Amino acid sequence: MLDIEGLTSHYGRIQALDGVDLTVGEGELVALVGANGAGKTTLLRCVSGVQPVTGGRVLFEGKDITRASPHTRVALGIAQVPEGRQMFGPLSVEDNLRLGAVRRKGPKVADDLERMYERFPILKEKRRQPAGTLSGGQQQMLAICRALMSHPRLLLLDEPSMGLAPLLVREIFDTVARLKEQRTTLLLVEQNAHAALGIADRGYVLETGRMVLTDTGPRLLSNDRVKEAYLGL
Repeated sequence: MLDIEGLTSHYGRIQALDGVDLTVGEGELVALVGANGAGKTTLLRCVSGVQPVTGGRVLFEGKDITRASPHTRVALGIAQVPEGRQMFGPLSVEDNLRLGAVRRKGPKVADDLERMYERFPILKEKRRQPAGTLSGGQQQMLAICRALMSHPRLLLLDEPSMGLAPLLVREIFDTVARLKEQRTTLLLVEQNAHAALGIADRGYVLETGRMVLTDTGPRLLSNDRVKEAYLGL
């Protein structure tokens, strides 16, 4: 579904990505792990189109989208759950969800709203409240549901467990695991390498803008280099 070939990206003169290759097959959950500043978020932003690519290609279902606009990519079926949730704080929970479906029309949007509320009942309870009044965990649930409202074929998840209590982290990863079971194609960026690789079909390790390791999730979990650098073992 997604092929990244020799991708480079810069912030001014600073090179953030250096010749990155990555693939995500349909229905796969692929985890991207690495330290702060490795370039993980930059890579997701290049896929969603909000960060310029300075070299290489991004292919989605065989189509070159390297220069495509972000809204074109959403129409193709790519949605991103951004780092830090990025709610529209003054708007209600329900309005945030409806914004996720802004390119869609008709009664199916209402049906999808109900499905999101079934997934996270607390969002239905608070649907009239400003999104900015939700807890961090509730905002993360809302951010995931807002992205799902666009009916994505590829869902990009950027640090979904960041800043959450352990119990909420478990709930978020349970949600990601359920999406995988439903054959949603997922590219997950996560500092919690143990949790991410534990549910991933495949994983990549990014260090200072370069891909240094790739293997199945279980094999990366047992890799001595990964255990020492990212699992504290």
